[in-house]
Amino acid sequence: MADLERRKGFYGDRERESPVMRAERQWVLLEKLIRRAYEGSAEFKSRLAGIGAKPGDIRSIEDFRRLPVLPKKDLLARQCSGPGLGGMLTTEPGRLGRIYQSPGPIYDPEGRGPDYWGWAEAFFAAGFRQGDVVQNTFSYHLTPAGLMLEEPLRAIGCAVIPAGPGNTEKQIELMTDLPVTGFVGMASYLRVIADKAAEKGLDLWKDFSLECAFVAAERLSESMRSELESDFGMLIRQGYGTADVGCIAYECLELGGMHLTSRGLVEILDPVSREPMSAGEIGEVVFTPFSEEYPLIRFATGDLSFVVDSECPCGRTSPKLGGIQGRVDDTAKVKGQFIYPSQAAEVLERFPAVTAWRLVVDNPGGRDRLRLLVDAREGLDEKALVRGFQEACKLRPLVERVEGLEEGPRLRDEREFD
Repeated sequence: MADLERRKGFYGDRERESPVMRAERQWVLLEKLIRRAYEGSAEFKSRLAGIGAKPGDIRSIEDFRRLPVLPKKDLLARQCSGPGLGGMLTTEPGRLGRIYQSPGPIYDPEGRGPDYWGWAEAFFAAGFRQGDVVQNTFSYHLTPAGLMLEEPLRAIGCAVIPAGPGNTEKQIELMTDLPVTGFVGMASYLRVIADKAAEKGLDLWKDFSLECAFVAAERLSESMRSELESDFGMLIRQGYGTADVGCIAYECLELGGMHLTSRGLVEILDPVSREPMSAGEIGEVVFTPFSEEYPLIRFATGDLSFVVDSECPCGRTSPKLGGIQGRVDDTAKVKGQFIYPSQAAEVLERFPAVTAWRLVVDNPGGRDRLRLLVDAREGLDEKALVRGFQEACKLRPLVERVEGLEEGPRLRDEREFD
């Protein structure tokens, strides 16, 4: 059972800044970032030129809000437009720490600074402490999640098992042979581990030592959280971020929303007018990380959320996000991966027997499922279709034949969350 007192506390002074102190610190870092980006990033320089401005013209947060946003859906085209990832880097590629690749494909450069992606304070808020043995089940291959989340754990003082995803039997063996106290991964996969362990006759309280979990990459329902916390006798907290920018917000032990990270500026904007929304109003999450090597200034994530501007019993003073409410465009995140209809279209074009298709995302039993509905003539090789789709989109769909499939959105998200 988790020791709550041991797992309380703060990672640093920034978590208890006054609103005035926070605004002053953020503005100093924004000014520095804007100057560096203007000097080194052709992409950002062109954005400034588009509004007839130079760094000296950006003198306040109101001026900053004049800068055009950078939509996530435009990132692929921009990166492919020239050297240096389309002029988005401010340094030579060889001076970066790592370069990852996410589905799209989109490249995710990592600078050399400590805790570059900013997850350490998130893990600390979730209860991870020095001496924990943590099993990280996120992927370590090409995509950034595995290493992105391992390094802050080690900075806190945890030992990390780089388990990666899948191979559930081995995951259970590691957790029961070693004193694994922390889990990092998707909540749906922790549910799979729990179910498999129960099938093997294991007692989740007696045979496991789990005390805390940090989950991300998919929405966590309160029913799923409650079930898993009860099954293991542990704490489960979630974080929110993207492979492009790292940590954006995270839960503390008190819940009630996700605290905004101290390592960037979070804005909630009207998706159409780009005007700032008031606390409680839903808008698009736009994030500016204070990362100079790859300055994604005013990066529009495509996620919808709102600010909860009330005191938190934990003592952290930053506002919170009230949870992700959906997407502003025609993409969806399934099992930690974004799915783009344009990617699916490229695959389906290789199968002329398919006359109509649609992607449907749902979550029966709380588990994400991707269905590929197809209206097809005889001769469709379904195995080849699934294989090609998985190679291109990193997700394995359930193919369903539907005669007379009507025209409509290429992607429908039918998931229900409590």
